[in-house]
Amino acid sequence: MENIVNNLIIELRRGTQLLFVLDALKKPQYGYSLLSELTSKGLQIEAGTLYPLLRRLEEQKLLVSNWDTTESRPRKFYELSENGLDVLKSLKSEWLKLNDEMKVLF
Repeated sequence: MENIVNNLIIELRRGTQLLFVLDALKKPQYGYSLLSELTSKGLQIEAGTLYPLLRRLEEQKLLVSNWDTTESRPRKFYELSENGLDVLKSLKSEWLKLNDEMKVLF
């Protein structure tokens, strides 16, 4: 039973991780800076989860990326696209509705 609960918790966290990532990318960030910001906000996300998520969001045209080669170490910066901003607004709205529905349960 504990294993089932743990798997369900992981599923719940995935949705919140997506919202946190999209919201944090309203301003350009590279992977490590994004990971640090999310961690500082208390979000538990591993690099092995974040980077595939960033690639998927970019493939879905929700993010745009650019390489910064002005430093000694090139960094890929990600930022929300216009579509990504629209999706974030829709997801936030839906999250607030779900939150209100959950209050009825508890």
